[in-house]
Amino acid sequence: MEVTASTSKILIALGLILALLGLLLLFYPRALLWLGQLPGDLRLESKSYRVYFPIVSSIAFSILLSIMLWAAKRFMQP
Repeated sequence: MEVTASTSKILIALGLILALLGLLLLFYPRALLWLGQLPGDLRLESKSYRVYFPIVSSIAFSILLSIMLWAAKRFMQP
C-alpha cells in the first residue's frame, strides 16, 4: 500500500487534534463529563446491575468526529 502526501497530512492533523484533546483533558478533566449524561441517554439501574445506553451521546460524538474529519480533509487538500 502506497502512502501519499495527503494521507500523511491527514494523519498528522488527526494526531494534533488528539494531542490537543489529551491536553484539554489533562488540564480540565471535566471537559467530557457530559458524555453519557445527555437527555436521551438511557440508564437502567437495579439493585444488582446497571446498564447504560448512551444513544444521544454517541450521536453527538459521531457528529463531532465527522466535522473534525471533514475539516481535516478540507484543509489538507492541495
